[in-house]
Amino acid sequence: MPATLAGQLVVAISSRALFDLTDSHRVYTEQGVDAYHHYQVQHEDELLAPGPAFALVNKLLRLNRPGRQYVEVILLSRNSADTGLRVFNAIKHYGLDITRAAFTKGEATSRYVPAFGAHLFLSADTDDVKRALNDGYAAATIFPPEVKKAETDDLRLAFDGDAVIFSDEAERVYKEQGLAAFAKSEVDAALQPLSGGPFKEFLAALHRIQADFPEHQSPIRTALVTARSAPAHERVIRTLRAWNIRIDEAFFLGGLDKTDVLRSFGADIFFDDQRTHIDSAVQHVTSGHVPHGVANE
Repeated sequence: MPATLAGQLVVAISSRALFDLTDSHRVYTEQGVDAYHHYQVQHEDELLAPGPAFALVNKLLRLNRPGRQYVEVILLSRNSADTGLRVFNAIKHYGLDITRAAFTKGEATSRYVPAFGAHLFLSADTDDVKRALNDGYAAATIFPPEVKKAETDDLRLAFDGDAVIFSDEAERVYKEQGLAAFAKSEVDAALQPLSGGPFKEFLAALHRIQADFPEHQSPIRTALVTARSAPAHERVIRTLRAWNIRIDEAFFLGGLDKTDVLRSFGADIFFDDQRTHIDSAVQHVTSGHVPHGVANE
């Protein structure tokens, strides 16, 4: 029988998200494809430094156990197979268990997110991220933190709610009619679950891994960090209950800045649809901008 990734959390990642390709990307943008090809081959034996998603990928792969593979990480790269050899050399050097890859030689990599059944796509290319989101897949443009966080054993992921875990239906009311109308709408619809956003299935896949461990021994901890406050909290709680998806910690901040909460939580990555929140959070935590929903129109 052919190999299958069924039952695994599949994460697709670009080479620029995984490794620091700043110098070679500059050659590409300033001098073109031929110069880039020559540069990569010429520097093939020079080790690439970790990129913005390296620590996250390392933790994801550490979730795997002997005889039980929870996570599959797949490299999606705009390199050719020839220029991509440098990337695979770095994967081998760092001991990352990444064996599957797609090298597209300049073509958009997002078209292969559905082909691999990825639950999450991380890239440094916003256009690629938008295409994956438009196809219905969780995706984010990743940004490294300004201050490196202390390493922890468990994997900690934080999510905004509206337009990330949930649809942007409630956020549209807020944008179009204001806070009072938003609050009234959410109270009136408190018993009606929100529709799922682009990260619903990714969160569900994380939950399936968590469910394989006693709650106090789970290697994954999740947090909802939202600008909502009471009384708009009830619909969110009831929605997660209806989905049977667990969130370990929830913060209803009522518009307060999220940065200190994210730092205290120790997030390995934070996903939000609004760049203002990302620009603040990235001071202390790796952040993924989700260019989806009304805030990005």
